[in-house]
Amino acid sequence: MQRVSISVTDAPAVQAGVALLVLPWFEGEAQPAGAAAEVDARMGGAIRAVVGRGDFTGRNDDVAVLYPREGEVQAERVLLVGLGPRQQFDAERLRRAAGVAVRQAQRLGAPGLGVVLPVGTGLDAARLAQAAAEGVVLAAWEFRELRTRPREGGPRGDVSSLLLIADGGLDRAALERGARVGEIAARAENLARELAARPSNLATPTYLAGVAEELGHAHGLSVTVLDRAAIEAEGMGGLLAVARGTQEEPRFIILEYSRGGEGVAPLVLVGKGVTFDSGGISLKPAQNMEDMKYDMSGAAAVLGALSAIAELELPVNAVGLIPSSENLPSGTALKPGDVIRTHLGKTVEVVNTDAEGRLLLADALSYARRYRPAAVVDAATLTGACAIALGHHAIGLMGNDDALVASIREAGERTGERCWQLPLWDEYRPQLDSEVADLKNTGGRPAGTITAGLFLKEFASDYPWAHLDIAGTAYRDEVPPYLRKGPTGVPTRLLVEWVRTRAGVA
Repeated sequence: MQRVSISVTDAPAVQAGVALLVLPWFEGEAQPAGAAAEVDARMGGAIRAVVGRGDFTGRNDDVAVLYPREGEVQAERVLLVGLGPRQQFDAERLRRAAGVAVRQAQRLGAPGLGVVLPVGTGLDAARLAQAAAEGVVLAAWEFRELRTRPREGGPRGDVSSLLLIADGGLDRAALERGARVGEIAARAENLARELAARPSNLATPTYLAGVAEELGHAHGLSVTVLDRAAIEAEGMGGLLAVARGTQEEPRFIILEYSRGGEGVAPLVLVGKGVTFDSGGISLKPAQNMEDMKYDMSGAAAVLGALSAIAELELPVNAVGLIPSSENLPSGTALKPGDVIRTHLGKTVEVVNTDAEGRLLLADALSYARRYRPAAVVDAATLTGACAIALGHHAIGLMGNDDALVASIREAGERTGERCWQLPLWDEYRPQLDSEVADLKNTGGRPAGTITAGLFLKEFASDYPWAHLDIAGTAYRDEVPPYLRKGPTGVPTRLLVEWVRTRAGVA
């Protein structure tokens, strides 16, 4: 995994000896100010000339590269990056600008960035540094481990260092705190992207369990892995039913982090870990089925989030639960019409074997009761209907506790992993009624995302619970500049931000 070393300075920007000095610029502002004014003066008005001619406007993602003469500034190049209108500025605009800067640096073969942080924006120093660090670290990642040669048209070089430059009296200590949070959260999301990018012949349930154990050793997490025999002894009928059609062994992975004090109720994160989803007997269409390696994106996000929570040493108790299996057709596979008994004891008529993720999650949500949790949040690529309803820009959010749902949505706004709440009204519940069991595993096409949430709610009645349907956001073709086509790592940073808020340190 590509790593970016991050440091902070309050020295003048003209003294930054970096390969690429990045000056964010607001749209419609004709005159340079602050660090940009000093750089412009040293460069004989070069910035004012570019802006005055209209060659650079400051619109979102707009760029201009300037080349200082020897002795003017210590940077090899100067990059103007547009932030859009000042009144619309937020952390996401800065993340985008940082991502644009990384793409330019890679094109130019510039390994070191110096980013001047904008002032007078309404964001405090820590949030500015966090957003810039996230944008750079996320943008610097690329999945290359299975290539035998560099891809044609790829970057001339990697970005390996980031210097955050305080301007206008920003507090250096706050910048350092924010940069550390941003770096750790973004690295955790990159871990999730890496796990999701690996093909399913490598990233099996057993492999995910091994990653969890490695993270446990690295970060002081307690890790327990239940094999098939232990899953059977636990009575996890949903997970076992999904695993019936595959030769790959299922795993139920438990990660525990304890820094919140003895007896303090934990926060529980649950991630769907279907490492490949063919649909089972209810087989999916062949087109784009290769993308179903991403069906473990919820599990990847939980692994990343627990690693970041531990590395940040947050004063909380937290638990990660990952039910993991493949979903394949075979002579032993789960069939439409079968009735299974879940960990909670409720019976489920399986009318569509491609609605398998909720069967795994049902067992995990039931298992979570033993922790008497303060709150439970699950993340899953659960329904294609969510991508139809919300596209690829919003996570579907549901839950049984208004305060919890609101806090999740606020964390999503801060991280740029935005959520939109869908109703779990009782009027939808009859769609799950079964003639032969307690409920069916799908309520049909109408309101498919909502009825999937209502199914999960049946197993999460003893605690505050929220559900994140990431089917439209876990992997994408069109992405902001700090991401790449493919796995996004969503909602890793959202989960970390939410836990930080609950810990009182956000």
